[in-house]
Amino acid sequence: MTLTRRHLVASALLAPFSARAEDDGFIMLEAREASLPLAPAPALETPVWGFNGLVPGPLLRIKKGAELKVRLVNKLAQPTSLHFQGVRGPNAMDGVAGLTQAAVAPGASFDYRFTPADAGTFCYRPGGVEVAAEQNARGLYGLLVVDEAEPPAVDLDLPLVIADWRLDAKGGISGPFPDPTAAAGAGRVGDLVTVNSAAMPLVVPLHPGARARLRFHNACGSQLMALMFRDIRAFVIAVDGQPCDPFEPLHSTLPLAPGTRFDIIADIFPRGTPGPAVVLRGGGLRGDPQASDRDLVAFHATDEAPLDPRPVFPGLTLNSLLPPEIHLEKAKRLDIVIEGPGKIFPRLWSLNGGAGAVGGKPLFSVKKGQPVTLGFVNRTPVVQCLHAHGHVMRVLHLLDDGWEPYWRDTVTVAPGKTSRVAFIADNPGKWLVESAIFDHAAAGARAWFEVV
Repeated sequence: MTLTRRHLVASALLAPFSARAEDDGFIMLEAREASLPLAPAPALETPVWGFNGLVPGPLLRIKKGAELKVRLVNKLAQPTSLHFQGVRGPNAMDGVAGLTQAAVAPGASFDYRFTPADAGTFCYRPGGVEVAAEQNARGLYGLLVVDEAEPPAVDLDLPLVIADWRLDAKGGISGPFPDPTAAAGAGRVGDLVTVNSAAMPLVVPLHPGARARLRFHNACGSQLMALMFRDIRAFVIAVDGQPCDPFEPLHSTLPLAPGTRFDIIADIFPRGTPGPAVVLRGGGLRGDPQASDRDLVAFHATDEAPLDPRPVFPGLTLNSLLPPEIHLEKAKRLDIVIEGPGKIFPRLWSLNGGAGAVGGKPLFSVKKGQPVTLGFVNRTPVVQCLHAHGHVMRVLHLLDDGWEPYWRDTVTVAPGKTSRVAFIADNPGKWLVESAIFDHAAAGARAWFEVV
């Protein structure tokens, strides 16, 4: 089925604008000041920072096997860089200022050029640990989609970037940056939540029975959320960019930590207003009893006759570049202990007491091809989210040697608990392990390892 022009226009208005390449093939991303109508009228537009003046930034979209060429131009008054989260690319293109490249100074530029190894839904955001919290809070983030050689046939492919904003009485971004109070707690959490920088819910007119691919991304700097599907039979087909065997979320609910992505396939059968919806719960992973459920996306039926039911989607082709099994008996084993908050800002948090600090010796070093198992040990009173660069991980079962049937680049660890992961260190270079909560990473929750 092909959507009508009316439907295509509606979906285009919801999705981030696509990027266009310059004559030399590079996509220009200018980090610069802009404004958005975030607060309700009659408030003035909110001053933000965006890539090309857009929040989210332009949708970067290429085919698997194609080269990605991005020129970052810094028109801000502070240094920045660009990290492509979840992408297993070359180390020199990882964008970690002070580890894999020098920060891009105000008025300067840097060319990122590589061929992503995998198809999937990824994101791009600031890679300078000390400045990422502010730059993300002001709007510097976007999506990278690497399309499969043969993408699944859907009637709507919709990126959904969820962000939160903390505004002052005048509608501006509320500081301070850095914020010792936020860094010492759960991180900076904004009261205003948007999807693709628009007010919730996004109303999506859709032919009854249309098949939709929804690409969810949590672009919040700290806020942990839950997605719930009402009157929708949703199937997860990819996690953090990597395909998985399709599965229905337990209790129709998905936890959405900062930086994470889920690809969903669903056949939408609207039943009047408000119809089926994707529901958002802020604080979902913290079990906040005060958290309220709000519609994130509401699907409304058009007046066309319903489409015939389709066969169950069989799933994406699994990534043949990832190992079907990991030999844990041969693995390098290490626990990474998260502790804090400390008493001296900005070193409030630590991984293994500060070992592996950027600029010093690595937390550990392994040869290319070595299996690695890490235990993320959370000795803090808040939920922690750990993100590993350059690799994807299997989350291990705690009671046996099995693992979850999907790959992650970010792992959530409850207070006082331990999560264990395994991966093959197959990507040479210096790789960051950091808190996905930007305030925690800036305040010390970061280290690096080396693959030689």
